[in-house]
Amino acid sequence: MSSLLRGEEMCLAQLFLQSGSAYDCISELGELGLVEFRDLNPSVNTFQRKHVNEIKKCEEMERILGYLLREVKRADISLPEGDVNPVAPLPKHVMAIMEQLQRLEVELGEVTRNKEKLQRNLLELTEYTHMLRISGNFVQKSSEREPLQVQYEEFPFLEKDTMIDYSSMQRLGARLGFISGLIKRTKIGAFERMLWRVCKGYTILSYAEVDEYLEDPDTRELTKSVVFLISYWGDQIGQKVKKICDCYHCHVYPYPSSNEERNDVVEGLRTRIQDLHTVLHRTEDYLKQVLMKASESVYTWVLQVKKMKAIYYVLNLCSFDVTNKCLIAEVWCPVDDIPMLRRALEEGSRKSGVTVPSFVNRIPTNDTPPTLIKTNKLTSGFQNIVDAYGVGNYREVNPAPFTIITFPFLFAVMFGDLGHGVIMALFALWMVLYENNRKLKNTRNEIWNTFFEGRYIILLMGLFSIYTGLIYNDCFSKSLNIFGSGWNVSAMFRAEVWKNGNINGNRFLTLDPNVTGVFNGPYPLGIDPIWNLATNRLTFLNSYKMKMSVIFGVIHMSFGVILSTYNHLHFRKKHNLYLVVLPELLFLLCLFGYLVFMIIYKWLVFTAKDSRHAPSILIHFINMFLMQGDAVQPLYPGQTGLQVFLVVIAVLSVPVLLLGKPVYLYWLRNGNHRPGMYRGYERVRRNSEEELYLMRAQDMEEGSSHSDLSTSGERQTEEFDFADELLHQAIHTIEYCLGCVSNTASYLRLWALSLAHAQLSEVLWAMVMRVALRMDTRLGVLFLVPVFGLFAVLTVTILLVMEGLSAFLHALRLHWVEFQNKFYSGTGVKFCPFSFSLLPSSFEQHGLL
Repeated sequence: MSSLLRGEEMCLAQLFLQSGSAYDCISELGELGLVEFRDLNPSVNTFQRKHVNEIKKCEEMERILGYLLREVKRADISLPEGDVNPVAPLPKHVMAIMEQLQRLEVELGEVTRNKEKLQRNLLELTEYTHMLRISGNFVQKSSEREPLQVQYEEFPFLEKDTMIDYSSMQRLGARLGFISGLIKRTKIGAFERMLWRVCKGYTILSYAEVDEYLEDPDTRELTKSVVFLISYWGDQIGQKVKKICDCYHCHVYPYPSSNEERNDVVEGLRTRIQDLHTVLHRTEDYLKQVLMKASESVYTWVLQVKKMKAIYYVLNLCSFDVTNKCLIAEVWCPVDDIPMLRRALEEGSRKSGVTVPSFVNRIPTNDTPPTLIKTNKLTSGFQNIVDAYGVGNYREVNPAPFTIITFPFLFAVMFGDLGHGVIMALFALWMVLYENNRKLKNTRNEIWNTFFEGRYIILLMGLFSIYTGLIYNDCFSKSLNIFGSGWNVSAMFRAEVWKNGNINGNRFLTLDPNVTGVFNGPYPLGIDPIWNLATNRLTFLNSYKMKMSVIFGVIHMSFGVILSTYNHLHFRKKHNLYLVVLPELLFLLCLFGYLVFMIIYKWLVFTAKDSRHAPSILIHFINMFLMQGDAVQPLYPGQTGLQVFLVVIAVLSVPVLLLGKPVYLYWLRNGNHRPGMYRGYERVRRNSEEELYLMRAQDMEEGSSHSDLSTSGERQTEEFDFADELLHQAIHTIEYCLGCVSNTASYLRLWALSLAHAQLSEVLWAMVMRVALRMDTRLGVLFLVPVFGLFAVLTVTILLVMEGLSAFLHALRLHWVEFQNKFYSGTGVKFCPFSFSLLPSSFEQHGLL
């Protein structure tokens, strides 16, 4: 819990790695994910570092693996399931893997090219067959056409002849030529117009659509093609026609001069197509065998190459000592993991077989360590919510432990509905129970990944919504009468307050709790179900939820201010407790804390008998600032004096908050104390004047003394800018005082969102379900089924998804702006350990894994 509250204690360590064991040691560290490496060669270009050639080899292997994965995915071959975690290969085994990958690439490339060549040949033969079959009918169909069809003016004598062939056209002296082929159906219109415009009508175009779809060898898509036959006049026209066919990417095939030749070609094509099908089938079988063999090892190779590339990348971050026999690396590491780090280095040295072991040495530094907060499956989602605002400073109080409770609770206050909470909780529980399912985890749907990663957040939000739904007594806009109402209608008749004439003459009647037996006590859990029938239900709930929102808001903000005391104590800024935290708490509690006191006091003191004489809290709160306490009836004796005292305290806390800290630091600077530089491992950033003059003592948290490392040069003094500190504190004071007002009003969104959710639920019930339930005919049951389906769809889409997202965003804002800014700066740097499991993969990003 302490790690989650403040983060892990970090230290800077120096690793001394022997050249022969550096690879194995870094491989062990990558498996454990303990340390974050620092770049000791910032001035060296990336392409000038020592292991750049090894990284290029890894990138070449990644290219080959990407090619193999694409082919495996195209063949619809699944990769072997199971958790595979091979160790990084040794440098001497890299060439064997490289040769195996290159051999697979060459073999697969040859088989793939042969297959594509066979497919193209098969496509050409198939197209040629369709062309011969369809074009053979063009001459026969021309004899059956009606003479009313429009004919070309260049051949007016064709109107008289019903049958024209090669020999008859030659006898007429016409030098006719024929071009036949296939073209895509989408291009035939433009192709016909281009022929007419370019050839001036010296062509006859006949075309017909192919019945079946043909696969495009380039795009692998099924397309419709059209067979055409062009009869042209003269050689020049023929050259133009051929160029037009080339421009439109037509597949042109030779046109036979007689029916006998056509039949012979068709018979030969049929035999060749059968042979090609046989060869292509065998080629595909062999290709599948090659891919099946590659798929068994490709995932292992991907992990090995990724690890190997990462190791060489880290080795480029290290520097050599003066003897060039030892690599030196600097790492950030949690203090508690130092023993594990030493064991990892010993294991790496043992595997490499070197005689001189590698070792680690902690070094002092003035740099700010990165922030590491260890999480689990439950806390990681809430930690991501906090980190989205900003990564906390080193050893700063982490809001995540408190967010685990407050975030789903504030969400549930706005989303309170028993039925909706049950649906949300069941959905999240299903994701939690099947969280190890690979199909649910390894998906490229970003929306689903967002829901799946936040399954524990959704589960807690659903459970808290069930609780607030019970408090509101609201389930799909209906109340549940579990314990029996505390209100009794018959008592009004027994006391003769109501009579039969009142019932017949009045549409609305008022229950008087002052009548004996009418009100028997509060409902055991939540709001009494009778309020669901009352016409003033909305007025009652508005008053209740509005006051509840103010109470929750003041408590939440006060808790944030109190948490800042832990930061000040931890960072040894005790003066901030008296000069910052105390004035802030006094200002907040003397004004808005007193408002909460008046709300609770009015609830407890005024009963049903004297409720009509209860004064307005809002009027009292306004008069508190106007010093007009005698203008209205007081809530309690001595109220005016107490309110004046509280206002004076709140007003006096403002100059203390504004001037106290700058004046104290100024006195500290000009006093007898000469602050020194803070040695050892600092807990905070040293970028403010205050820290330069307050952090004098050594850091005792590190568990070791650095007095032997201190020198006289470490102690420095710097100028203290009083104006700068005063300006900074003035901005903070104005922001805090105005923020107390605006932030308190901001918590009224709890009331507004809760009201909106309840009203939307009620409108949906009234306009959908009530219509079907009021049908008293036999068809009402059949009509109820589709209406219930519509009600369920609208409930999920509008009330659960849209309203849930709205409540989530508002709860997020309340934590980021109203709560965390009281104590959390969020300007730190996140600890990014060198871990193989956290390394991104380009194959996963492209969906190949």
